Amino acid sequence: MKSSTKDQAKGAFHQVKGGVKEAAGKLVNNPELEAEGTREKVAGKIQQKVGQAKKVVGK
Repeated sequence: MKSSTKDQAKGAFHQVKGGVKEAAGKLVNNPELEAEGTREKVAGKIQQKVGQAKKVVGK
């Protein structure tokens, strides 16, 4: 699998995982878990964009 495809897949996974953590944090009223989920979602979006950029560049 190409590096760009791996980055996009991992980024999507982290976005979903972060969303679950964020929702769980809200549900159990745990602001730390909610913030961790938000950070992971943002990191996933960034990783996905890196994969898209690599695909455009051709790596």
